[in-house]
Amino acid sequence: MSLPVHLVPTMADVRPGATVEVTGDEAHHAVAVRRLRVGESVVLTDGAGTSATGEVTSTGKRVFSVTVHSIDVLPAPTPAITVVQALPKGDRGELAVEMLTEIGVTRIVPWAAARSVAVWRGERATKSLAKWRATSREAAKQARRTWFPEVADLANTADATALVRAADLVVVLHEEAAQPLPAVGDAAHVVVVVGPEGGLTDEEVAAFVAAGAVPVRLGSEVLRTSTAGVAAVAALLAGTPRWG
Repeated sequence: MSLPVHLVPTMADVRPGATVEVTGDEAHHAVAVRRLRVGESVVLTDGAGTSATGEVTSTGKRVFSVTVHSIDVLPAPTPAITVVQALPKGDRGELAVEMLTEIGVTRIVPWAAARSVAVWRGERATKSLAKWRATSREAAKQARRTWFPEVADLANTADATALVRAADLVVVLHEEAAQPLPAVGDAAHVVVVVGPEGGLTDEEVAAFVAAGAVPVRLGSEVLRTSTAGVAAVAALLAGTPRWG
């Protein structure tokens, strides 16, 4: 059975034999909800490449301690995949974030596209972004990731275009495109742009293409915005050593 994974702020200077204390909401969920007990084995990770396997030695109301038995340090996965995800309506944003996290993306960028049905402003923007980040964090633990993805601040089209310029390979999912997904090749940083339910505007497509992106189509079917990015990333990763 897979061991439960818990996120800790840092693993700096942690060595086998050390004791790590987990506190706050992370500990409360483990102890009060999951009923963590002394003697159980768990995995601790900082979400930045380092994980530790150890045994629970004590528990409290919002705290538990782990004696570390072994440490693993993994390099960041390559290619790194960034998904610029137009804001979907309802809870489909969390669905997209959950699945993208599970399949291994490096960064998720919520994007306020021109035709996005959902609008993030003020307090709603703060709460929605927090929900995306919490969803990604829990999905990363469930997927047993050592490197957790970043969920960036809300981006506008100018922000998204700047990301496109900085990447090695960028694909824009567009139902009117004729070209299929290209091979990743030796690209170290790949960006996938996913439009909203209402589709991309001509101006958005033109801005991305001018910045170096390639419009592509995923077969004859038209996927929802919450699943299109997942399908595209999976297809791209299937041609890389990460999934080879």
